[in-house]
Amino acid sequence: MTDDRMLRKLAGIEAPEPRAEARREALAAAMQAFAQHNSANAAQGSRNGARLTERALKLWGEIMDRKLLSTSALAGMVALPIAGYTALYLMKDRPFAVQALVGQDAVNAPSEPAADAPEQESALTAVAPQKAESRSESFEQVRRKVAPLAAVGAVDSLMRNPAAQPTIAPMPLPQDSGAGAALNGDRIEGFETNPLKAVAEQPVSTFSIDTDTASYAYMRRALKEGRLPQPDTVRVEEMVNYFPYGWQGPESLATPFNTTVTVMPTPWNAGTKLMHVAIKGYDLQPTAQPKANLVFLIDVSGSMEEPDKLPLLKAAMRLLVGKLRADDTVSIVTYAGAAGTVLEPTRAADKAAILAAIDTLNPGGSTAGEAGIREAYRLAERSFVKDGVNRIMLATDGDFNVGQTDDDSLTRLVEEKRDSGVYLSVLGFGRGNLNDRLMQSLAQNGNGTAAYIDTLQEAEKVLVEDASSTLFPIAKDVKIQVEFNPQVVSEYRLIGYETRALAREDFNNDKVDAGEIGSGHSVTAIYEITPKDSPARQIDPLRYGEALRQDPGNTAHPEEYAFVKIRYKQPDADTSKLITTPVTAANEVGSFDSAGEDQRFSVAVAAFGQKLRQSDQVSGLSYAQVEDIARQARGSDPFGYRSEFLTLVRLADALATDRK
Repeated sequence: MTDDRMLRKLAGIEAPEPRAEARREALAAAMQAFAQHNSANAAQGSRNGARLTERALKLWGEIMDRKLLSTSALAGMVALPIAGYTALYLMKDRPFAVQALVGQDAVNAPSEPAADAPEQESALTAVAPQKAESRSESFEQVRRKVAPLAAVGAVDSLMRNPAAQPTIAPMPLPQDSGAGAALNGDRIEGFETNPLKAVAEQPVSTFSIDTDTASYAYMRRALKEGRLPQPDTVRVEEMVNYFPYGWQGPESLATPFNTTVTVMPTPWNAGTKLMHVAIKGYDLQPTAQPKANLVFLIDVSGSMEEPDKLPLLKAAMRLLVGKLRADDTVSIVTYAGAAGTVLEPTRAADKAAILAAIDTLNPGGSTAGEAGIREAYRLAERSFVKDGVNRIMLATDGDFNVGQTDDDSLTRLVEEKRDSGVYLSVLGFGRGNLNDRLMQSLAQNGNGTAAYIDTLQEAEKVLVEDASSTLFPIAKDVKIQVEFNPQVVSEYRLIGYETRALAREDFNNDKVDAGEIGSGHSVTAIYEITPKDSPARQIDPLRYGEALRQDPGNTAHPEEYAFVKIRYKQPDADTSKLITTPVTAANEVGSFDSAGEDQRFSVAVAAFGQKLRQSDQVSGLSYAQVEDIARQARGSDPFGYRSEFLTLVRLADALATDRK
């Protein structure tokens, strides 16, 4: 029987519901296997000359061929040790010790590797060929690679000594090692910081202007737990756009955006300037807000049992229900081992029925996310409101592990359903299992937003205070394109938006999906630009190419820094419209302190985000200087968000100092 056939059969087996008791027993079995196989006194082979891994693979093939897994007892025995044996494998490469996980006296592992360790390593590498890079992967990613071999090794161990019942301490979550260490189990998409670009070579910058807020809340939780966030969890544009700003909006919905551009000196580099682009969406008045058809898609799998997951989610839902109008419609779909409808479409006027349905939500089972998504779309389409808001609110703590489970397939499903007019937003809860990459992908492809809920206050911000911009779209497929004038600007870099970059030709292609902007929503983008003759210029001019590209006699728009273009579609339209704004000396202020409070505060947030990402560009700016800029620009702060930001800057400063 081939390894591929084994893996396919293994993939089709439904694991039993996880239990804390099983977790302890699994690790105990793994420790027993470790002690027996790697002890200096233990035989390094078997009586027939086969190594442990060879015997295990042979045994596993016989089990699968004979379909012995049809019995629940053996299925449980196979599934039980997978996590423990996998943890044991990871301990060999991870920066924490076995004793830290299981207690000082739980296992007496040898200090030297066993004699056949190279052959064991070879067998493991056959299943996980990229083991050398496993340190940069999440626990879950590596677990998926080694689970098949872990299962057969654990079965072999139990077959040899089924009566062994070692006692073992509960396994706590591993602690983060500081900056650069991702939270255990969370899946975060890595990305490179935007580079500096020469205007003579790449004068055009294009990206989708939709922004989420998940990164800010995730960062805040890390700092309040005493850790600097892992750099790839920090998306600077999400931090900047977390805060409400007083940008001037348009006068009518006919032109749904107004653009305010400010050019100012850079506080961290005297030789450059910042081009601050603030966009404000039209704010629908309450009487003009369309009817809403909302479907809550709730993850009630076993992992949602923790206080900061399902209980917090239920409290957040109650807040939103109180915000809805009487003729809005609410449905609730849950998913665990299977999807189910808890509440058929119900008018928000019947709050008692909705709240009663919320109270029935209890965790248990695995995570059949794909089935839940399909059921949620079915309900949303059944109650579809023409010219209204039709949105699914997906609330989860992490992965989907039943049915269609890979990120790309789920994203394609959401992308296909987007054309129906039903949008999807994602709310993330808890840590240790969070799939941030999938959250971002589903929200962006579902014409929705992604938020991370770490406290009830954050739930109120996302679902109550920002409900208009979250629920009521005024435009879709919104893109921004900035063309810099090479006669005035020599270099530029966009701060943030790395994961939302678009190709230059995508700007005029109405088939390319982009962001959604809600009622009253504001979006801020900041460029650091280097004037033509600045000594801060870092890229050498081209000896030949630049002379060929420039026409010395060309004096077209010599007064402009750049030209800003916004392309958007009405929520029910298929053809885009264009808004343009030239950036001239009239947009410039003489000093940084002359810029408005909102501009200066958003720059402080951008600087803070870059420091957390360990960006070289702001290495000369201290956390204390960031705090000083933000404090002087705090201005009106009715909800205390800016005061909290100052606290976070001080926490980061203390943690960074302690790390050094």
